[in-house]
Amino acid sequence: MIRLDKFLCDCAVGTRSQVKNILKAGRVTVDGVTEKDGSRKIQPGQPVCLDGEALSQTGTVVVMLNKPAGYVTATADEKEPTVMELLPADVRKWDVKPVGRLDKQTEGLLLFTNDGDLLHRLISPKKEIPKVYYAKHQGTATRADIQAFAEGLTLGDGTVCLPAKLEIVGEGESLITVCEGKYHQVRRMMASRNMHVDYLERREEGKLALGDLPRGQVRILTEDEINLLEK
Repeated sequence: MIRLDKFLCDCAVGTRSQVKNILKAGRVTVDGVTEKDGSRKIQPGQPVCLDGEALSQTGTVVVMLNKPAGYVTATADEKEPTVMELLPADVRKWDVKPVGRLDKQTEGLLLFTNDGDLLHRLISPKKEIPKVYYAKHQGTATRADIQAFAEGLTLGDGTVCLPAKLEIVGEGESLITVCEGKYHQVRRMMASRNMHVDYLERREEGKLALGDLPRGQVRILTEDEINLLEK
């Protein structure tokens, strides 16, 4: 037998605190009856549903983190704190790995998954999944900069970038949409147009948006969101 709240965590429904709120909201049924008590013991194979959908212990898990500055995107590092340290223990046990990377000082949307095939599909340049960044920078973008991004920049070291979208938000503020993930790409692209980036945040990836997820916090994506991400 296993506690209901532990079973829900093992099914990647959410973190412990999220599971508590899900139970409190009456979204879980056991044997067709609403159950709000996470300490209830259930038998192996006993039918448990969330919002009417049957649950089974961990399949594909995708986690969204609102990454703060100061953490490197790695599973381990001898000198620097890593993004793995920001994941609750009940998320780390699902053996999730970062999807792509954000540099140490860049904040915002970072995904993790335990599905290796999905991870590789999401980071493949061939998929051209758009990623939207908000930047505060020196100088203000011009129409010439917008055109240069749209045509595809060639950086000083010869790196060729795919066409990208640059939008002016305000004086010294821009939105940049890229479909690849080269090393420090957005910062280097902006610098090539004499706009040094002082602050960078990833806000969207594919059709997923960071939304109001607090900095440093995580949430588990729903099956619908995972399907949306792949589309």
